Amino acid sequence: EVQLQAFGGGLVQPGGSLRLSCAASGFTFDDYAIGWFRQAPGKEREGVSCISSSDGRTVYGDFVKGRFTISSDTAKTTLYLQMNSLNPEDTAVYYCAADPSGSCAYDLEFWGKGTLVTVSS
Repeated sequence: EVQLQAFGGGLVQPGGSLRLSCAASGFTFDDYAIGWFRQAPGKEREGVSCISSSDGRTVYGDFVKGRFTISSDTAKTTLYLQMNSLNPEDTAVYYCAADPSGSCAYDLEFWGKGTLVTVSS
């Protein structure tokens, strides 16, 4: 069974940093596209960053502006998102997701429960 478990969210002040982690299991980690998405209340879900296994490309949402870095650890089958210079607009539930196609182009098939990031003074 594919499982994705995100953790590391919490309350942080504007300008602060957080690192999110996503523990993955039940699939061949390097064969799937895997990435981070977020959704704020009343807003559409948006892509934060995603790694395509098919071509090895990494994409970031335009709002990241160099502040976030996605990375993965194959040995630990864990995905990370380092978030710096956070602002209140980053407040959202962050989800990790994966797709066996290896592509980040469409909605990913498997989703974990999200972790809440709140940026507030």
